[in-house]
Amino acid sequence: MSIKELVIGDLRAKIPVVQGGMGVGVSLSGLAGAVAAAGGIGIISTAQIGYREPEFTKNPIETNLKAIKTEVDKARELAKGGIIGVNIMVATRRYEEYVKAAVEAGVDLIISGAGLPMTLPELVGQAKTKIAPIVSSAKSLTVIAKYWMKKYQRKPDMVVIEGPEAGGHLGFSKDELATITKESFDEEIKKIISLTKDMEVPVIVGGGVYTREDMEHYLALGANGVQMATRFVTTKECDASDAYKQAYINARKEDIEIVSSPVGMPGRAIHNVFLDKVKAGERFMRGCKQCIITCKPATAPYCITEALINAVKGNLDEGLIFCGSNAYRAERIETVADIMEEFKS
Repeated sequence: MSIKELVIGDLRAKIPVVQGGMGVGVSLSGLAGAVAAAGGIGIISTAQIGYREPEFTKNPIETNLKAIKTEVDKARELAKGGIIGVNIMVATRRYEEYVKAAVEAGVDLIISGAGLPMTLPELVGQAKTKIAPIVSSAKSLTVIAKYWMKKYQRKPDMVVIEGPEAGGHLGFSKDELATITKESFDEEIKKIISLTKDMEVPVIVGGGVYTREDMEHYLALGANGVQMATRFVTTKECDASDAYKQAYINARKEDIEIVSSPVGMPGRAIHNVFLDKVKAGERFMRGCKQCIITCKPATAPYCITEALINAVKGNLDEGLIFCGSNAYRAERIETVADIMEEFKS
């Protein structure tokens, strides 16, 4: 199959691969810059983006807002003119300020999910920054598109469809995750793509994309490109620790499970000692890092920020290792350039 470049308004990516945003700290400037330089679209996750800064513990949100520009600038240096975007979860506390900080940092693209980004056009205003909602159903896209057009006279610049095989927090209930098949979700993808025909905007499909064959499958359904995250974790350029990457390489298919996140969403992660402790009833809640609005610190079994920071730093027995359904397929450390070569035309 011949692979076409991905066109988002005046942005052009030679390879139609959007690197998925992975927080906390898994996709920062190192990974995003490398993907952009190789011809794809590099995405920085703003989820607790400033976790490495000394002032993070005392002022997490303010530190994160400053770190957005720092990471974007670093990614630009690596990107060699490539496309740099950010992923901002709608459920983020003070979401509006994160969006505005990203626009001020000059990002090319904002991808936003974990809720419906109803006010995103207003927050971006007249800036050149492109905006793309993440949806998991035709219904969600219909609600967003109608609202954006009615209130802002604006359509999405791109639509990201995220399926049930994605990593991290998922846009499905546990019951849905137990019943949705690849074939049934393909039908939902077709419905969403049909909705975008009148909008004339590119559609990206993510969740379970690991190989060129996976990409060709979604292109054949009518998508313009794919979003891929898990495959990039085991690269030299990924911003996570070597221990984190090794956890993917060591994982077996049966080690990957659906977990209940303290923020009220199901998530996908690699089974480890930490999850055993949580299931046994141990509680790891030591203060709130102001991340997700749906978290209830008084009753949460652990702080998701702390658990994800521990994991990305390599303290795996005290951490939550988010992953996609294909994490077990990782066998070695690759380079971003090698992976992107596989997805070229």
